[in-house]
Amino acid sequence: MSVPPLKPALFLDRDGVLNEDRGFVHRWEDFVWIEGAIETVATFNRAGWLVIVVTNQSGVGRGYYPESDVFALHDRMREDLARAGARIDAFYHAPQHPEAPVEAYRHPDPPLRKPNPGMILQALAEWPIDREASFLVGDKPSDLEAAMRAGVRSVLFGGGNLKAFLAAEALLPPSG
Repeated sequence: MSVPPLKPALFLDRDGVLNEDRGFVHRWEDFVWIEGAIETVATFNRAGWLVIVVTNQSGVGRGYYPESDVFALHDRMREDLARAGARIDAFYHAPQHPEAPVEAYRHPDPPLRKPNPGMILQALAEWPIDREASFLVGDKPSDLEAAMRAGVRSVLFGGGNLKAFLAAEALLPPSG
């Protein structure tokens, strides 16, 4: 069996990077794409990169909404992206929280929840990712810490147009 060639991966936090962070976004009616987000995903897709979302979703553990809402929202994101000729290769989410009232989601230090690197490490184990060529875009220090702990470089996105931000940081790949 041959080993697939390694590819760079663009790791993206969700709320605040791909969509406006309106607090516990879990319904499509509340979802608004960040300007330039769809174009960013399509640009990295065309260049042969993997695009992977890593998102804390403590609203599940806190009992605000069921995990099925997270899956349904991600499905709608996939549909919207597909209409634009773009795709997210994988979604990883962490519903756990140290103070979750839902016992199944309570953990004193959830390994998947950023700033822990669990979601990134899981993606690195499951996909043929070139860690050295990859990077994460996050909007919080915990995103950057998770990337650092996983050995992946990162950049802090402060809002605005995601594609313009990455272009200004010289992080857009040449179009493929």
